[in-house]
Amino acid sequence: MATTLIVAGRSSQEQSIGDVWRAIGSVVQGALRESAIDAAVVRGIGFDATCSLVVLSEDTDQPISVSGPDFDTERNIIVWLDHRAIDEAHVINTTHHNLLRYVGGSMSVEMEIPKILWLKRHMPPELFSKCKFYDLADALTHLAADKETRSFCSTVCKQGYVPVGVDGSVKGWQGDFLKAIGLEDLCEDNFSRVGGVNGNGEYLSAGERVGTLGQKAAKELGLSTGIAVGSGVIDAYAGWIGSVAARVDLGEHHGQTHAGVDDACQAFTRLAAVAGTSTCHLAMSSRPIFVNGVWGPYRDVVIPGNWMAEGGQSATGELLKHVLENHPAYTEAVSQAGASGKMYDFLNEKLRAMQTKAGAPAISWLARHLFFYGDLFGNRSPIADPRMTGAVIGLTSDRSVEILALEYYSAMEFIALQTRHIVETMNEAGHTIKSIFMSGSQCQNEILVELIAAVCDMPVVLPRYTNAAVAHGAAMLGAKAATADAHGNTEGLWSVMTRMSKPGTIVTPPTDPGQRRLLQVKYQVFLEQAEKQQAYRSMVDEAVADWKR
Repeated sequence: MATTLIVAGRSSQEQSIGDVWRAIGSVVQGALRESAIDAAVVRGIGFDATCSLVVLSEDTDQPISVSGPDFDTERNIIVWLDHRAIDEAHVINTTHHNLLRYVGGSMSVEMEIPKILWLKRHMPPELFSKCKFYDLADALTHLAADKETRSFCSTVCKQGYVPVGVDGSVKGWQGDFLKAIGLEDLCEDNFSRVGGVNGNGEYLSAGERVGTLGQKAAKELGLSTGIAVGSGVIDAYAGWIGSVAARVDLGEHHGQTHAGVDDACQAFTRLAAVAGTSTCHLAMSSRPIFVNGVWGPYRDVVIPGNWMAEGGQSATGELLKHVLENHPAYTEAVSQAGASGKMYDFLNEKLRAMQTKAGAPAISWLARHLFFYGDLFGNRSPIADPRMTGAVIGLTSDRSVEILALEYYSAMEFIALQTRHIVETMNEAGHTIKSIFMSGSQCQNEILVELIAAVCDMPVVLPRYTNAAVAHGAAMLGAKAATADAHGNTEGLWSVMTRMSKPGTIVTPPTDPGQRRLLQVKYQVFLEQAEKQQAYRSMVDEAVADWKR
């Protein structure tokens, strides 16, 4: 069941927590019905969600509108991709506060503190003073268990919380930072409006037991009261949980250790690529590793004592969609694809047919002189420059479906090349990534998966549940919470992950030396395209700096 996304303006995107909760209830009840499982046998539930900001009343727990200028709608969620707070993000980043080290050097407009600051600047003061704030995953556990408990995943990754003991952090929330940016209100009452501190708040790692499902929530979800509610995570992190413990033997060269698949240290060499509309790249380490343009390192968010790093591509599935729908041959391609409407399958078959007809050694040979740079939506990692744009070298006047197929392929090639750029940047900083565990809708695209394996020169592992790895990860949170003993202690998350994960499929890099040489040259061109774009922009900006407008 889909929720309603309201685009209130060019940069504003909002939702309602009521819509989201009703959709969850519909899905849970539908799952029970379709699987013929008695609700009484369900022992735990876990939530994942996008890193979107939820606003509730501190007095009544009811939604407070985020829709300016009148703030009179039922929409109380500012969605992660809402960019209304660009000015506020700039204000935050000019502080150069030490906590910014833990978000890749600057706080993204996609994070939640800029959005809270925007609300303070635009809401009537008396309304803002009534607000309390949650990340969406934490809001869902709040509705389920009626607790104010927050997750390390949400607060550390998206709200500027620095766990106690990290870099001298005493309370977690950084009062001097909040005061410097104009959010001193949040420091009141031991930071109660964002989760609290010093006995006034509780923060948990992924899947730790928050509490039990309350009577109202149980009725709305169609479940029994008293089942365990696990601490939630951001959706991409659920993808990491649901994929990186897939049971595969990669060998020592690709990070398999003598300890075997049940040892959590296996995760240190595995990058999770959660690939849908955008792609998040997640890696765990036993120590803090700072990487320019990569968010983190974040301690305790998934497995206590370990650190997570989060890179990303702002648009991957969306990039492919954009390339196709804006090509003059798109309508003809839709017609040729037929009633199935499976455009990617159609184009992949078209590429294979073109390879056969040309007698080409690989599809990459067909696009050898086409150089596509696809940061049409800015660059999240590792350049971290929202001003980055796209560029193409090799265009002709050909408007055929065959050229559409080649441009589609070159966009996939770009996705693979940028993945390598992210992996190499992380490894140069100290990570030891040797394999990629991929999940999401893009796993169904064989050519794209093969390209990523070829360009990165490492195996790509597809979990059993490629399209459901995120939901599978959330289920593991519920399973972990259900193991809680009388003291609240639960089974280790990695143990739960290995117990619930199935064997995965390994896609290995090609051995053809010609293809390897071609893709190496393509990577060099890709890097030059990125560097030259920045250089050209700087040259032009310098030339027109004194030009009066």
